[in-house]
Amino acid sequence: MSLIDSQHADAVAVGRALIANPDLVARWQGGHPENEPDARTFYGPTAEGYTDYPRLTA
Repeated sequence: MSLIDSQHADAVAVGRALIANPDLVARWQGGHPENEPDARTFYGPTAEGYTDYPRLTA
């Protein structure tokens, strides 16, 4: 939000980060590290790389 609030950007895209982190907002809120996206699985014919990234544990 600070990029938008300071008028340095109109929008901020987080597509890859969101794919690799199904709980991205919780990670940001808690200051937790993010999973790294695996580019080898981008645009594949299966769900691999889209549904198998680890979530934060309770």
